Amino acid sequence: MQTVAAAVTMVRDDAFFLSAWLRHYGGLLGRENCYIVNHGRGDVVAELAAGANVIGIPGDPHANFDMKRWRLLNGLVAGLRSYYSHVIVGDVDELVVVDPEAGQDLLDFLAAQPIRRVLTPVGLEVIHRIDIEDTPITDRILGPRRHVRLAPHYSKPCILSLGTKIARGGHFTQASKLFTPDPLYLLHLKFCDFGNYVTVMNQRNAVTEAVGVGVRDASIGRHWFAEARGEDRAVFEGFAELEMQEGFDLGWVRKRMHRTWKARGETGYWQFDRPDHALQYRLPERFTGLI
Repeated sequence: MQTVAAAVTMVRDDAFFLSAWLRHYGGLLGRENCYIVNHGRGDVVAELAAGANVIGIPGDPHANFDMKRWRLLNGLVAGLRSYYSHVIVGDVDELVVVDPEAGQDLLDFLAAQPIRRVLTPVGLEVIHRIDIEDTPITDRILGPRRHVRLAPHYSKPCILSLGTKIARGGHFTQASKLFTPDPLYLLHLKFCDFGNYVTVMNQRNAVTEAVGVGVRDASIGRHWFAEARGEDRAVFEGFAELEMQEGFDLGWVRKRMHRTWKARGETGYWQFDRPDHALQYRLPERFTGLI
């Protein structure tokens, strides 16, 4: 049994993304090294995650959902670090990958990494170009989907081999040194399929409606609220307007992350600038089938 890396997430009745998460991390790390918090103790989650470590918790709607969630995830990560060299933590629709050009999969890559640090992959959002991509997603996402947009908001410090606190949302830690290995990416899948997006957003809007408070009064991501949703098809049609970039060299992104690295005020956390880039790339062929 390997002790190089474990993966941790929390999910509530989300079969599409959980299936992808389990296929990815279960295949690379072994299901026995995957830890899933089953928010609401849903049967779908328990069935899909057979062979993994499932922790059932109550699913009552709560205005401080995100705060409670990251308090729990922080504790799990801190405990698992006693047993694994690296712990990967994030939302169920976020997958860390290694560029196949590196000649290593994620487990081999992490096995070669020094410990006592936090690794921050470059964030990329997999987008469904509904104007040109009509192949449905079945067992793999990359192939039917080949386009990504830069997403600095998802360049998250999500691989930990150091004792540190993670901020709510997973966007910051209190580790003062920044490590951004060249082949490492975090793929955010929220927009990878138009049909699934509509289904998931309907479910999230229902959760926030049940909480009964607005965006300003809740510790829940703004994107869960109907008032911040916008018109679904218009969101996806807008992806075609992102400026297409040639090649796939994102070294400039990592350089900018390091150049703007600084303390996040007096919070104890550290950050880099996260500007919006209206840019998209077409993933090289070598990424096909990776997730």
